[in-house]
Amino acid sequence: MRSEPTSFEGGPMDGRTLPILLGPTGHPPKWYEIPVPDPDGGAPTVLLYERVPAGYSKRLGLQKGWKYVHSPAGVKPRPRWPWTKPKPKPEQEAQPEG
Repeated sequence: MRSEPTSFEGGPMDGRTLPILLGPTGHPPKWYEIPVPDPDGGAPTVLLYERVPAGYSKRLGLQKGWKYVHSPAGVKPRPRWPWTKPKPKPEQEAQPEG
């Protein structure tokens, strides 16, 4: 499989470059998860990075590659399929009138 050196921005991986495996389309994965083990033996913390364009060329505006940006929320968006219903919103608590 082919890999491409991809840089990381933000979070603990800021400034590092790792070889990331490319998919069948020649792109790295849209989201990259890095499990960090807990020193106390608990559940590992997962660092989440989102793939964004690394930049564009000046003359033609072509994309120069990819980079990963840290997502501090740590939650991947759910796939939006046409046949899935949206999540119900939490109901607002009724304010007592008086």
